[in-house]
Amino acid sequence: MKVAILAGGLGTRLGLLTKDTPKSMVRICGKPFLEYQLELLKKSNLKEIVLCVGYLKDKIESYFGNGSRFGVRMEYSEEEKPLGTAGALRNAENILGDEFLVLNGDSYLAINYREVMERYKLGNKLGLMVVYKNNNKYDKSNVMIANEFVTNYDRSGRTENMMYIDYGLSILNKKALEFVPQDKFFQLDEVYRELIKRREMMAFETQVRFYEIGSVQGLEDFTKIVERRQILEC
Repeated sequence: MKVAILAGGLGTRLGLLTKDTPKSMVRICGKPFLEYQLELLKKSNLKEIVLCVGYLKDKIESYFGNGSRFGVRMEYSEEEKPLGTAGALRNAENILGDEFLVLNGDSYLAINYREVMERYKLGNKLGLMVVYKNNNKYDKSNVMIANEFVTNYDRSGRTENMMYIDYGLSILNKKALEFVPQDKFFQLDEVYRELIKRREMMAFETQVRFYEIGSVQGLEDFTKIVERRQILEC
């Protein structure tokens, strides 16, 4: 199964760090963050990577190339204009398989990826979202689940009584991209809500906390575990 990594965002929450550097290329202890992601995916034998790029894409492509230096095979889907997270996947549909993992470009997730894929295949639905019982600890919780299905998703975090958070990893059937208008800005939130309404979005709960570098605090937390050589592996 291919992994689509969403790496086209501006990374505005990191301020000057991403003024001339794409978020995926922010260095932690000498290595770009994306390199840590690839190392983790490779340990789960996930070596077919589709990188959805936009902002400062040349810097990512010149460093990683076709991925062979890192033991993976990388393909690039380039945005000529901002398309949003779902629009980026629709833009890449010709190089994605019938089913694919979707990984946020700023997330480090030391989860058992094989277990997630097995659960998805057993469920026979169009989507699966990995969730973590966050209780607003690391960020605002934004997901409700019941009976192994996602029942509500509010990325704004304004809905009360939500305990779970979108972990930054999902699996989609390519048919889910039919809800995405071509060549238009469109976010995954809207796709997820459509799947939830149709009872097509399964939930997979993990006990492994997530790390992210999309915020200053998240970057500091991830840097600490790298510096202490406590970096997690699946």
